[in-house]
Amino acid sequence: MSVVGFDLGFQSCYVAVARAGGIETVANEYSDRCTPSFVSFGPSNRSIGAAAKSQVVTNYKNTVQGFKRFHGRACADPYVQSVKSNLVYDLAPMPTGATGIKVMYMDEERVFSIEQVTGMLLTKLKETAESALKKPVVDCVISVPSYFTDSERRSVIDAAQIAGLNCLRLMNETTAVTLAYGIYKQDLPAPEEKPRIVVFVDLGHSGYQVSVCAFNKGKLKILATAFDSELGGKDFDDILVKHFCEEFSQKYKLDVKSKPRALVRLNQECEKLKKLMSANSSDLPLNIECFMNDIDVSSKLNRGQFEEMCAELLAKVEGPLCSVMEQAKLKKEDIYAVEIVGGASRIPAIKERISKFFGKELSTTLNADEAVARGCALQCAILSPAFKVREFSITDVVPYSISLKWNSAAEEGLSDCEVFPKNHAAPFSKVLTFYRKEPFTLEAYYNNPKELPYPTASIGQFLIQNVSPQPSGESAKVKVKVRVNVHGVFSVSGASLVEIIKTPEGEEPMETEQTVKEDEVCSLCIFSRYIRLMIYNVYTVTGDPKQEKKNDQPPQAKKPKVKTKTVELPIECNLHWQLSSEVLNMFVENEGKMIMQDKLEKERNDAKNNVEEYVYDMRDKLHGVLEKFVNEADRDSFSLKLEDTENWLYEDGEDQQKQVYIDKLAELKKIGQPIHDRYIEAEERPNAFEELGRQIQMYMKIIEAYKAKDEQYDHLDELEVTKVNKHVNDAMAWMNGKMNQQNSQDLTVDPVVKVVEIKAKTKELYSACNPILSKPKPKVEPPKEEKPTENGPVNGPEPTESQPCNPDKATSAGTEQETVENKLPEMDID
Repeated sequence: MSVVGFDLGFQSCYVAVARAGGIETVANEYSDRCTPSFVSFGPSNRSIGAAAKSQVVTNYKNTVQGFKRFHGRACADPYVQSVKSNLVYDLAPMPTGATGIKVMYMDEERVFSIEQVTGMLLTKLKETAESALKKPVVDCVISVPSYFTDSERRSVIDAAQIAGLNCLRLMNETTAVTLAYGIYKQDLPAPEEKPRIVVFVDLGHSGYQVSVCAFNKGKLKILATAFDSELGGKDFDDILVKHFCEEFSQKYKLDVKSKPRALVRLNQECEKLKKLMSANSSDLPLNIECFMNDIDVSSKLNRGQFEEMCAELLAKVEGPLCSVMEQAKLKKEDIYAVEIVGGASRIPAIKERISKFFGKELSTTLNADEAVARGCALQCAILSPAFKVREFSITDVVPYSISLKWNSAAEEGLSDCEVFPKNHAAPFSKVLTFYRKEPFTLEAYYNNPKELPYPTASIGQFLIQNVSPQPSGESAKVKVKVRVNVHGVFSVSGASLVEIIKTPEGEEPMETEQTVKEDEVCSLCIFSRYIRLMIYNVYTVTGDPKQEKKNDQPPQAKKPKVKTKTVELPIECNLHWQLSSEVLNMFVENEGKMIMQDKLEKERNDAKNNVEEYVYDMRDKLHGVLEKFVNEADRDSFSLKLEDTENWLYEDGEDQQKQVYIDKLAELKKIGQPIHDRYIEAEERPNAFEELGRQIQMYMKIIEAYKAKDEQYDHLDELEVTKVNKHVNDAMAWMNGKMNQQNSQDLTVDPVVKVVEIKAKTKELYSACNPILSKPKPKVEPPKEEKPTENGPVNGPEPTESQPCNPDKATSAGTEQETVENKLPEMDID
């Protein structure tokens, strides 16, 4: 079973796997642990990761990046529309109204959903993990920003399904970091002691997240989270790009924003400059050759100027820090350490502000880039039965307060109730009790839209079906179970109707099923892997105020005469931007087709590259190591054919089927292989003859020793030695004859004898001679000692009466010794 964690970043991704030696971040095919979050579409295939990033300038219209921010959003979303103008690729609405990406793929215009594009990236990361683990990958844990809403989280889960992955948990990035930090700590306070409070600051390329975590031995609990989705590395890049666009407009009269290719190049250079300024405070140059209209541009900037330009952004750093401290009701003295991660956390001005806010040195014990992926892999190992991991409980929080609303006859309109307040523990389940006569709808929504980085507060509607009144006509009791699951997604996970059945008079009272069922529901709420202790909450919502009063004090007399029956009710979910199963299956099928197309294209390119490689290799060798093995006329003819093939590859053969390249290579090898074979034969033949000669010489020495009456061989049969002598003489004659013929023959002609024939002759000689000449000398047995007569003792006194019993004792001792000896290997194995 695979144990894999994916850090699905805005700009780059990391893959961590669990092995017997621990957690390891694995490298891709370019030996780089960082895989860029880029997908490029071409006329015959897709490129993903580093291969796609290399096409961002040449194929900018069809190379997509930064698509993580569009998950679960409508194309008409104000945020999508605001960033659309800064993109070099096109966005288009899907049939459902969701955001899609318009590209040219396989020479036709296609619109892919965000789930499909993320699925493509996950497919690439899955291949990287499979290559490292040497086995299929299915189960995984994927990271998402802590500020993602339900729609965005469901969108990522759908993307994982499209990639053929079973996402065991969507893990908040900051929670993954806390796990990577805490699970290895040996000095955490005991569970009953005051917890150790650590603040985690994650400043990535697209967002800024802060969380406060309480650690005890064997557990962590997130106390509060805060964020700013508009503060990240890309925002600092955008300020640099804007600055240089204005400067080049004045200095070189160039309108950079009118040329997408130039804008992409400027973005790349600004990102490099930003990284350099984090390490150097002196003036740093920015030079781009043939930037626009064949004009070279240059400029310079230093860290001080950069920080002045970014003053507004830097001022936003303290906001989430204040917010998280207020939510957790903590003082700065309560903080044990402040751990920073994320690529943009390396900017000195940001580190300075965070350090100043808490009044302490920042901690950088974690790898700033890989901590999230490692935390995800650890969570996957905890969830997986394949690995034994130290017991560690993880309690996350609900990032936004969630409420339910419904139609209420009693209040003549809508009623609502906050089910999960902000920073409530998660995952968590609660049971709500309603009294209804007919099916009813619950609508879930975020009750504080101002704190959402998302335009829609609604989560979805849940229709509780098959609700009918009691036989007496009274409202039926309906229990609804609501849950925030391990992915941080809200759902109405179950509903049941409690039917009251009255028993006939005089019948022995039966135990009511109600209490038992409640206990069952309560047990479902306990998830020992995540939460040690949970409180069972029951909310009672009535449609009639009188009914409510009655239910506050149920009549004791009726209890013994009533039994209850619980019926599970179907729930119809209508969630915002949730892909239907039909659409999801279609996307999965399309991904499979595209994977197959990529594979076929790779095989075609490999076949083409094999032809090209053979042409270059043989052309060099014909005037090098192979020169002696081909005559001049054949060499010129073959050289001409190789040149024609090279020209064909770049003209008519530029885009041919795989079989055409295979046939072309076979045609070239038909001429070139015999030449190459002659070279190989000439290289290996001397060694083969030498080995045969060495064997002949060895056998001749043994025969000479036998003839000289050497006592080492005097046991050999004369007739057999004569046979050996004949074999040796025949082999010597064969070898001398073949060597003479070969020496008189030109190297440009096929050899008289091949290496395989010489080796066969050597083997034949060995098989004929070795069994005879290596026959061991018969052993001479020493003379047997005379046994003492039975008439009386010879060497000692006569055995006593008790001594005949010794064989039993000896047998017992022998068995005991044998047992000990038998046990030893087992001990060694253990």
